[in-house]
Amino acid sequence: MSRSRCDVTQGTVDLAWYAERDGVWRDLKLAAPARRALVNAGILTVSDLASYSLSDLQALHGIGKNALNVLRQFVTQ
Repeated sequence: MSRSRCDVTQGTVDLAWYAERDGVWRDLKLAAPARRALVNAGILTVSDLASYSLSDLQALHGIGKNALNVLRQFVTQ
């Protein structure tokens, strides 16, 4: 049986730190990996998305199709 290399699974991620910062994304029902990706990129509010394209967001590790569908409405095309 192989051990996961995921930092969250290994318990090396401070989930409380993210919980203090990802409220906007939690309210939009984004999955945890997408919320962490946005926070790690310094995207903490919907207005922060104005300087990003969909391809910028898609390039972030943790942003998948569902997150892109939710965020699409806030990104300038």
